[in-house]
Amino acid sequence: MLTVYRLLTGLFSIFVILPILWILYAAFIPASAMLSADLTSLGLSLQNFAQLAGSGLAQAMLVSVGASGLAVVGQLVVGLMLAYAVRAGLPLLPVILVALALPTELLMVPLYRELQVLGILDTFWALVVPYLASPLVIFLLVQSLRRLPWNLVEAARLDGASEFVIVWRIIAPLLRPEMVAAGVLGFAIHWNLVLYPKVMTDSDSLRTVQVLLSDILQNRPFEWGLLGAAALATTLPLLVVYIVFERQIVEVFERSFR
Repeated sequence: MLTVYRLLTGLFSIFVILPILWILYAAFIPASAMLSADLTSLGLSLQNFAQLAGSGLAQAMLVSVGASGLAVVGQLVVGLMLAYAVRAGLPLLPVILVALALPTELLMVPLYRELQVLGILDTFWALVVPYLASPLVIFLLVQSLRRLPWNLVEAARLDGASEFVIVWRIIAPLLRPEMVAAGVLGFAIHWNLVLYPKVMTDSDSLRTVQVLLSDILQNRPFEWGLLGAAALATTLPLLVVYIVFERQIVEVFERSFR
């Protein structure tokens, strides 16, 4: 049985890694090889990345990093406070679960109207404000808080500590790995948004990396080398974030399935 599991895991890993290998291959293959359909060419070229220089990729990277980074900071701050409130007895968990189950597409029209009323439609803050709270991050932190001994909180209250001190001086350090894992997940989700930024922002200067990639795919669908280079460039920040925080993420998953 163990051999069967290993075989299935190996097959699944190959299935997952093949698209990644294709992106890497297409990103560095010379454009001439693509045009001649000679995919066996061993030439290595940076021509595809050079074509991205005038596509607005640098601006899109800045917008995505800034918006995703600010959104994650907000999600962790709001998420930890709400998770603590839920763990302390506030009956908000059903509301959080309902919000978690709702497709984001259903909220697009009311959000559009709300941002219009606030005067931040087609601005940088339209990419940040609606994502300052995440039901997923709140739920993950609630589950993490349930594994902590609550007598620590009771003892801190008896010593006269305020709720602010308990959350940020006691709970936050104990949940650092869980907060890192939730932050990485929140960053990846926000980074990969396509429909929302396309609807809420119209300026080229506010294009995110996924919107830029979508535009390239729509306007130049047969330039596989350029698409591979763009996909690789837009994936690199996620890889960097994961590599930097890999230890904390693995630790959280090991603790969850222990």
